[in-house]
Amino acid sequence: MTTALRTLTLLPEHFAICRLEPDAPIPDWAMIRPASFFAITQTKEELSVICPQQHVPADVMAYTGWRCLKLEGPFELEEPGILAALVTPLAQAGIAVFAEATYDTDYLLVNQIENAIHTLEQLNHRVLQ
Repeated sequence: MTTALRTLTLLPEHFAICRLEPDAPIPDWAMIRPASFFAITQTKEELSVICPQQHVPADVMAYTGWRCLKLEGPFELEEPGILAALVTPLAQAGIAVFAEATYDTDYLLVNQIENAIHTLEQLNHRVLQ
């Protein structure tokens, strides 16, 4: 597992993690710009959307109130243990984490932002706000 210290940036929005039916069209509200981050993942079982929570209609199944920490990259895709080094101590502190990856970096959505920042800073990671 990697032990490199990382820099993360707290994104300004509060996010929702939404579930739609697998055959649902990708909704326009999921991609409203500007947004510092949104993600859409489709599988045969579901269509998942992560976006700023104010864009989500009231009738959509969603968990709201998540904050997002962007892991400052880029880093090599083959570098092992990056997520584990961050997610494991957060889980041990009782913080739920939902991870999303891009080509260059990772994003951690957390349900307890103050505790998450404290936990990461205790490990000497840097969190920019």
